Amino acid sequence: MITRSDVELAIRQLPEDEVRNLAKWLQDYLDETWDKQIEADLVSGKLDHLIARAEADIATNNVRDLDEVLRNG
Repeated sequence: MITRSDVELAIRQLPEDEVRNLAKWLQDYLDETWDKQIEADLVSGKLDHLIARAEADIATNNVRDLDEVLRNG
């Protein structure tokens, strides 16, 4: 079995451009994994309470512009 230490050692031996390519691949992999988890949570109903709360807030105009949230955040 390959260990994390083995992978780290191999990465240190790569040229910088290969390390950057690997980093991009890893980020793409993590993004895809995240997307799959969100989709699974959505399908399973785990996000239903959050969606209902957001819809209720929108219906009562209990919302703020994203720019305002980011400026104060």
